[in-house]
Amino acid sequence: LAARPQSGLVPPSLKVWAREGAFCPEVGCALPGSGPQKENWVAFEYPDFQGQQFILEKGDYPRWSAWSGSGGHHSDQLLSFRPVLCANHSDSRVTLFEGENFQGSKFELSDDYPSLPSMGWASKDVGSLKVSSGAWVAYQYPGYRGYQYVLERDRHSGEFRTYTEFGTQAHTGLLQSIRRVQH
Repeated sequence: LAARPQSGLVPPSLKVWAREGAFCPEVGCALPGSGPQKENWVAFEYPDFQGQQFILEKGDYPRWSAWSGSGGHHSDQLLSFRPVLCANHSDSRVTLFEGENFQGSKFELSDDYPSLPSMGWASKDVGSLKVSSGAWVAYQYPGYRGYQYVLERDRHSGEFRTYTEFGTQAHTGLLQSIRRVQH
C-alpha cells in the first residue's frame, strides 16, 4: 500500500505479502500474512472499509489468527486498510455511556481495562462513547476477545452517539474490554 506524501511528510507504509516471501503489490488480494509496518493500521475484511475491523499494530502477522485474535470473527482476507489516527498514550481518555446519545451512567477511562465488569461497569452494553484523546480498541468480550472496534478521537470528532457507529459490523453494544492502541 503506497500513500502519496503531502507537504514533504513521509507517508505511512504497510507491506503486504500474498504468501510468505511473496510481496503483494495489490492490496486487494487475500492475506495469509503481512509484514512489519511503521504505523498502526485498521484493516477491514471487505473493500471500502466495510466488515470486521482488525487492529494492526507494529509487528509481524504471519497468519490470520495473529490479527483475528480469539473469540471473534476469523477472516483470512483483508481488503482495505487505513492508518490509525492519533495513537498517543500520553493523554488517552474515553468516556463510556450506558445509553445512546451520551445518556445514562458513564464511566471515564484513561488506561487499559481487560474486563469492564470487574472494574465497575455494571452493564454488558455500551450505548455511546466519547473519545477525548488517543485511539482505543474495544472488544466484545473480557480479555480483549471478540469483535474489535477501533475508536479514534479524529473520527466522528470522537463522538460515537450509538453503538452502530463503532463499525459496520456492530450489531449490538456489547463491549466488555478496552485498551489503548499501542505505538
